Order: sequence, then C-alpha cells, then structure tokens
Amino acid sequence: MIRKHVLHTGTATATLHALTLILVSSLEAQQAPDSDPATPRDLYVAACAACHGDDGTGRSQPELGFAVPMPDFTDCSFASREPDSDWFAVAHDGGPARGFDRLMPAFGDGLTDEEIQATLDYIRTLCTDPSWPRGELNLPRAMFTEKAFPEDEAVWTTGVAVEGPGAISNQFIYEKRIGARNQVELVVPFGASREGGSWNGGIGDIAAGVKRAVYHRLESGTIFSVAGEVILPTGHYERGFGAGVMRLEPFVSFGQALPAEAFIHAQAGAEIPIDRDRADPEAFLRGAIGRTFTEGRFGRAWSPMIEVLAARDLVSGASTSWDIVPQFHVTLNTRQHVMANVAVRVPLTDTAGRHSQILVFLLLDWFDGGVLEGW
Repeated sequence: MIRKHVLHTGTATATLHALTLILVSSLEAQQAPDSDPATPRDLYVAACAACHGDDGTGRSQPELGFAVPMPDFTDCSFASREPDSDWFAVAHDGGPARGFDRLMPAFGDGLTDEEIQATLDYIRTLCTDPSWPRGELNLPRAMFTEKAFPEDEAVWTTGVAVEGPGAISNQFIYEKRIGARNQVELVVPFGASREGGSWNGGIGDIAAGVKRAVYHRLESGTIFSVAGEVILPTGHYERGFGAGVMRLEPFVSFGQALPAEAFIHAQAGAEIPIDRDRADPEAFLRGAIGRTFTEGRFGRAWSPMIEVLAARDLVSGASTSWDIVPQFHVTLNTRQHVMANVAVRVPLTDTAGRHSQILVFLLLDWFDGGVLEGW
C-alpha cells in the first residue's frame, strides 16, 4: 500500500501507465489456459513485486524511478493495523480509494476479487509475529466503553447538558501504542458549569493509564485487554471539578466482531479511592452493540450503536445508576482515520439529580496521518 506522499510529474505518470500494462500482461500470461493456476505468491510477484519487492520490504527510490517511498510489508507495526477491507479497497481501486498516492495503481480490472484477496492473504504472511492484533479487531469506538484494541489515537469529546442550569464538559485523550499489545494514555478533562447565574470553569482530574491486549484471535473476531488508570486530584473539588482524592481504576475490556459487520464492546471495572474517608469506591459496567454500514463498496462507514452504562457505589444500601446512550459513529475522510461520534446520554434512574447530555467526539488515528491528510 502507498502511504502519505504525493508526486505529480509527467515522468511518474508515464512510468505508472507502462508499469500497469506490464503487470496486466504478466498476469494474463500466468493465467493462460495451458498453464497452472497462479498461486497467491505468483499473483503477488506479478502484481506487486515490481514496486514492493519480492520480499515485501519495498524497492528503493532509484529502482522505482519516483520519489514515493514504499511501505515495508514485513513490518508488523505497519502491516497489522488496517483491516483487509482497507487493503482491498486500495488494491482494487488504487491509492486514491483511501486518500493515498495515485501512483498506487488499481488492479480491479486486471484481477478478480478472489485473486486480490489471495494476494492480500499472501501479503499478510510477510508479518511473521502473531502477537500483533489485526486491524479487523479495531472496532468502531463507542462514546464511553473503552476499546480492547491498543491504538494510536487522539480523541476530543464535548458534552452539553440539555437540562438544568447549564454545564459543558470536555475531555482530551491521547493514546500511544507501544509494541504489539501495549498502550499508554493520558486523559485531561476540563469544562464549565453554571451556578447562581455565573459560570465557573476549570480542569478536572487528570488520569494516566496503561492497557495490554492479553488475548486476540482473528478467526473468532475476539480481543480481550486488561488496563488500569491512576486518576490524580488535579481538579477544583469545591467547584465541582474532580473528586478531591486520588483514585485507582482497574478494568477489563472485551471486543467481539459479529457476522454482518456487527460488533460488541464491553468494559467492567472499579474506581477505588486512596482515601476511603473522602470518597466511596464504585463499580461500573459498560457495553455497546452496533453494526457498520458502508456507503457503496468502499465509501464512508456509518456505525450506529446502543450503549448501556451502569455504576454503583460499593457501600451498603447504594443503588445502581443506569444510562442509555444511542449514538452514530462515522468516518469523515477518504482515508477513514478521522472519525466522529454523536450521542445522547439519557439517565434511566436517579433522574432528579442527573441530566441528559448531547455528546460529540472527534477522533484522529494519528498513525495514519494528520488531520488534513487523506480527504
């Protein structure tokens, strides 16, 4: 796959047309009636090796004759992240199908869908470390339920109360993947609330966390992670920003891909204050179920979801608070690494003291490029 560089020269265009003709002729020769059926490696060598190299590491720029660098298919950090659907779109319709360079040719007219998939299956074998979860397990992100997939993401969430005197909440999350299975994250909340006719704002309790995918299996569509956060009392407690005490939040996350592009997220954990005299511990359970719909064959992906949230203080006589969160997750750009989610959080219990919210997040999968790339 061609990544994020652009080249528009007459020489490059001529090279592309000539290369495409050579590759198509080679494929037709390999599939002549008196020859054996092409193997996945044969297809790769004929269609891909001229640019990507026989071993998948990519040919050098002097060999290629143009300045777009080739990705390394043997690098699992690159090769494992995206689902087959994205690779297929680029192979079938060319680089622009996912906002990459036009020098990546389209093979939809020279190869059948089955041949393209067989070629992708071979390319997948070039990453030989099975500890890297595949991109098919990177399911659309719900508003509250933590994903099990380790990711490189930046997420900005804004919530506005639709009842009561007024409140605006914001949260910025930065996630960094480390190796095959691990992730670190930083969470910075801030907002403003209205009391007595005036608005007060401030930073909430900042959190730092780690996550590790302890189990993943592409064949079953399953991924399971363990994680934990340390929540620091950085917020102004008297103004309602923060709990006023350090807390630990261990949790587990589960993701499951289902037939027909459906999926499930689940998360369970607890929030444990260091000083039990100042705050009570709380257990929580979150879950989301949704399905992805694609515009056309390779277009924008829409993922409606229903999310359910439950939380209960771990003290005698406490009740469980329940919320429901209908939402839409959508990819915004052609590369599909800039996404949004629009949700409504509706309390089902304890409605006297809790208000409905409208929430929106913007998500950047920054490993795949910047905000302005891939449109």
